[in-house]
Amino acid sequence: MKPERRQIYPAEWVVLIFTLVYVGGFTVWFLSRENYEFILYVVTMLGLIALVALSVRKAELPVPMLWALTFWGLAHMAGGGIPVGESVLYSLRLIDIVGDGEFRILKYDQVVHAYGFGVTAWLLYHLLARHFPVMRGTWSIYTYAALASIGLGAVNEMIEFSAVIMMPDTNVGGYYNTALDLVFNAAGAVVAMLLVARSQSRSPD
Repeated sequence: MKPERRQIYPAEWVVLIFTLVYVGGFTVWFLSRENYEFILYVVTMLGLIALVALSVRKAELPVPMLWALTFWGLAHMAGGGIPVGESVLYSLRLIDIVGDGEFRILKYDQVVHAYGFGVTAWLLYHLLARHFPVMRGTWSIYTYAALASIGLGAVNEMIEFSAVIMMPDTNVGGYYNTALDLVFNAAGAVVAMLLVARSQSRSPD
């Protein structure tokens, strides 16, 4: 018997339940700390969860990709919710590479941006390859996926800008932070597509 288009398989249920558990936990945490900036992100993420759940059959997203997406969400929630010193995890400097003040590299925030929009580029590549198979193996598909991911990264910065306008007391940061976010978004997308291109070139297909 042919399964319904919106049927969710057991492995996908595990990802969904894991995601809902940590989103619920962090929502309670944010509310208890009156961190209303990240409540906006919770609402956005719930919308994304619904979108993925409703389209998972049509898009046939592989389970590893679903895990990659939910770990991005977890890293984002942890970044804004876990206190580190006088700030939060997002501000944590992982390696002293260059800069000071707001212009600092490498921070947890930048790693999450690179990872997240690398995963986004992978997702977009998957959708393009599925719906336009003639593009498989061409540099056009990798380029379009990377550029689309970079564009979504810019949309993310617009959402953060909206949060600053509505709630001035946020941890979003200023000009340097926004510029570095965009740079790491692009770096993550490009690296992801290079890795996908390399894996495809080694594929027996």
